[in-house]
Amino acid sequence: MPLELVETGRGFARAEFADRYNRACSIQESSLATENCLWLGCDEGESIRMHLTQAMAADLLPLLQRFVETGKLG
Repeated sequence: MPLELVETGRGFARAEFADRYNRACSIQESSLATENCLWLGCDEGESIRMHLTQAMAADLLPLLQRFVETGKLG
């Protein structure tokens, strides 16, 4: 099911979803002015989220695509 993008109060795209354990998670454009980045991770508890650059996200894509297709990373 596709995630719905909404705009934050500051104009950044954000999508919210729940992980396998029903924890609140999100993916959101970062306000970092020096380069394009994303916030990705859980919003509950310690609210530990990854701050990913475009290059870091690109490095994850092949692994995520393989997992989508096969259920495995390798």
